[in-house]
Amino acid sequence: MPPAPAALPVPPLPGDKVDLLARLTDGLDAPGLWWLSGYAAGLAARPGARPAAAEPQAGARLTIVFGSQTGNARRVAEQLARQAETSGLAVRLLRADAYPLPELKDERLLYVVISTQGEGEPPDDARGFVAHLLGKRAPKLPQLQYAVLGLGDSSYPLFNATGREIDERLAELGARRLFARGEADVDVDAVATPWLGQALELARTALAVAPSATVTPLRAVAPASPWSREKPFAAEVLANQRLTSRGSRKDVRHLELSLEGSGLTYQPGDALGLWPRNPPALVSAVLAELSLDGEADVDGAPLHLWLGERRELTRLARPFLQKHAERGGHAALSRLLDAGQSEALASLLASHQLIDLLQAWPAAWTAAELVAALRPLAPRLYSMASSQAVVGAEAHLTVDHVHWEAPGGRRWGAASHQLATSREGDALPVFIEANERFRLPHDAGRDVVMIGPGTGVAPFRGFVQERAAAGATGRNWLLFGAPHARHDFLYQLEWQQALKSGQLHRLDLAFSRDQAGKVYVQHRLREHGRALFDWLEGGAHLYVCGATAMGRDVEAALLEVIATHGGRDEDGARDYLATLQQQGRYARDVY
Repeated sequence: MPPAPAALPVPPLPGDKVDLLARLTDGLDAPGLWWLSGYAAGLAARPGARPAAAEPQAGARLTIVFGSQTGNARRVAEQLARQAETSGLAVRLLRADAYPLPELKDERLLYVVISTQGEGEPPDDARGFVAHLLGKRAPKLPQLQYAVLGLGDSSYPLFNATGREIDERLAELGARRLFARGEADVDVDAVATPWLGQALELARTALAVAPSATVTPLRAVAPASPWSREKPFAAEVLANQRLTSRGSRKDVRHLELSLEGSGLTYQPGDALGLWPRNPPALVSAVLAELSLDGEADVDGAPLHLWLGERRELTRLARPFLQKHAERGGHAALSRLLDAGQSEALASLLASHQLIDLLQAWPAAWTAAELVAALRPLAPRLYSMASSQAVVGAEAHLTVDHVHWEAPGGRRWGAASHQLATSREGDALPVFIEANERFRLPHDAGRDVVMIGPGTGVAPFRGFVQERAAAGATGRNWLLFGAPHARHDFLYQLEWQQALKSGQLHRLDLAFSRDQAGKVYVQHRLREHGRALFDWLEGGAHLYVCGATAMGRDVEAALLEVIATHGGRDEDGARDYLATLQQQGRYARDVY
């Protein structure tokens, strides 16, 4: 449930206007409220003028567009909108898929805050915006002033590729860059904070607003809980159950955490954020490899605490590789950073942790220098595998315990290892990360198609629970895939019971290694293409969750299904799928 709005002070409005205001703002999300607030501020800046039916003119406002996959870009954009509005600027804040593209030619001041995911791809909510901007139909923009803040992860070779593309394309179209593009790594605030300060100051200048001007926000939203990303809640582990059998190559866990007393609420499709701790064995190995004392003081804290709770040890990034190569004089490692070595670099980043790098390419580090060079530890997000309508003050997760054998010993993923090895009664630092892009349809009569191989099935457990509790009349179709039916069929008994009870109307399975030829969910999509297209034509909502590579393969299969059974060519199929996405009927949560 969304947080309840805070009580408004007694407004200088007639009684009927107060009622209209309450009805207008009821149910609006943060971007809608900020846009409406900026609109009102723009009207207030015109003394004596009758409110026009339209919003403030493009030349008198700041437009902020964001594209966000995990919520970081949205948070930064909302922060900028709040600061700009408080400074007296007319602001509209829009998610990229809600931006009216024909209005781009009329914009005068535009800030874009956008993340990059996977292999240099835009976030799902910005795919149409980016495609339009990079395409032939993008207008010339000589009147536009702009700035771009990109968010990314330098452990991927194409770091911040989307932000760079947008920044360079806007310049090509004739727009004037107000100041240099920001490129934030996982330590978002280190770059975002100074970028926001500069963005705000230059927006004031561009719109001729005095720094002292202030505007009271139209409506405040009271926080539903004191706990947040910055102040996580200590959630007690209630259950930790292995879902895969001992014969599986995977160790997938079902965890149940208590949110009792936290006030935290979530909707199906949201994620639970965890602030991880690095495995103690890994911390000890790094200290031993570098011959460093774990008790050495670094800025008031012992080195072992920095390495255990504050710095990334399981994810490498380009900046650290470069520093390490220079420090150790490793020419071969330096060559991996060259422009033509992206595949080799990606392979290294995917297969090596800090300890592997230290063992393969030795170099000396002091405690302080190591802490300064490593990236801050970032939270990990896990899709909710439950509905609060069914489980109450609990959060359920489906976690793949990432582990493998390396030449130097066993390796783990930091967060998955922490979760998989947690015991009943342990406390884990968590927070809720909303995902407005991945929501069940408001119309409970709509059908839903859910494609979730492996742990990608997690949110759909919550979807089915929620739909059953709400008495939804629409049908539910799940497509699930895994290596082996005997060992890897996650939540098998629950799905079979859901079919029997009518909570699930169709279940199609793809166990890739149970026959000579591998079969994946995308093969099932093609196999049942006629039925799938009929569901879509009947208004069904389509959801995909799982690995980025799977998401690409599934989308290719969807395009084939649409082309084959919808009588469209390749471009027509892409337009059909893009329309579904614009309508909120095609949503992906890929990682």
